[in-house]
Amino acid sequence: MPRVSVLLPVRDAIATLDACLDSLAAQTLTDHEVIAVDDGSRDGSGELLLARARKDPRLRVRRTPPLGLVPALSLSLAEARAPLVARMDADDVALAERLLLQVERLERDPSVDVLGCRIVLFASPGEAPGEGMRAYVEWQNALLDHDAIFRDRFVESPIVHPSVAMRAEVLRRLGGWRAFDGPEDYDLWLRALEAGLRFAKLGETLLMWRDGNGRLTRKDPRYAPGRFLALKLEALARGPLAGGRPAVVWGAGPVGKAWSRALRARGHPVAAFVEVDPRKIGGSIHGAPVVSVEEASRLHGPLHLAAVGQKGARERIRAEALRLGLEEGRDLVAVA
Repeated sequence: MPRVSVLLPVRDAIATLDACLDSLAAQTLTDHEVIAVDDGSRDGSGELLLARARKDPRLRVRRTPPLGLVPALSLSLAEARAPLVARMDADDVALAERLLLQVERLERDPSVDVLGCRIVLFASPGEAPGEGMRAYVEWQNALLDHDAIFRDRFVESPIVHPSVAMRAEVLRRLGGWRAFDGPEDYDLWLRALEAGLRFAKLGETLLMWRDGNGRLTRKDPRYAPGRFLALKLEALARGPLAGGRPAVVWGAGPVGKAWSRALRARGHPVAAFVEVDPRKIGGSIHGAPVVSVEEASRLHGPLHLAAVGQKGARERIRAEALRLGLEEGRDLVAVA
C-alpha cells in the first residue's frame, strides 16, 4: 500500500501535463501513487497519461466522459488505496519534497487532519499573475496554524486546494466534494472546519500554483464572488448568526454594503454600520444607522462583521473590537 495517493483530475491539459507529471515522478517520497482521472479530454491528455503510466506503474489512469471536476475527484478518491490523499492540479508543479514533508507531518501528528503548504505563483509564457491573486497568495501563505485558518475562514478560502494533503478516511466521512453551483473546495473547507477538523499549513513553499487566463476561477460562474458570499452566509447562519441574530457591519464601503444587501436578503437584520469617516457617521445606509467606533461599544448582542477590504483595516478593527470588549469568534467575525 502506498503512503499517499495523489488525486489528479485532468481535462484538456496537454500544454502543462508533462511538467505536472514530471514533478510528481521526481518526488523524494517514492512510495506514492497518482490516480489521474481523464475527464473527457479531447486534446490528447488521456493518451499522454496512458503513455506515461506504461513507464511508471505508480501512475494509475481512469478515463470517463466529460462529467466535471467533482465527479473526477470523487472517482479518484474512490480509487485511492493510501491512508493519506494529496491534491494536485494538472497545470501545477510540486516541488521535490512536497509529498515527503506533508506525509511525515501527518504521520507523526495525529492532531492534524488537513495539511497545506505555502505556495508560489507562476504563469504560462505570455501571461502574468494578477495583482489580486498575488495579494491572495500573500494572505493565505501567512495562515499557518489552525487558529489563524479558522479565524479567517470567512475572508477567503484559507488554504489552496491543490496544496493540500489530508486523511482519506476523514475526507470520506465528510462525503468528499459536493457537486453544486459553487466552489467545491471552499465548501469542503467550511464543512470540515464546522465538523471540527484540525487544519495546519507547512511553512515551506512546496507547490508552484499556475495563474492564467484559462483558470476556472476566472471564467466559471461557480467561482464568482457571489457564490463565495452565499457559502459564507450559509455557514454563518448555521453558526454565529443562527437564530436570526442581527449583524453590525464594520465598514460602509463596497464590501460592507454587499454584505448588508446579502444579509437582508437572507432575513438577517443589520442593526448598524460602524465607520470612521465623519462624512458617513450620523447618516443611514440600507435603513441602518451609521455610527462611530465608540458608539459601537453599546451594540453588544449582534454579531459584528469586519467587512473592510483595505490592507491593514482588518487588524485595526480587531484591535478596536478588543478594546471595546468584543470577543473575536463570539462577537466579531472577519469577512470579505
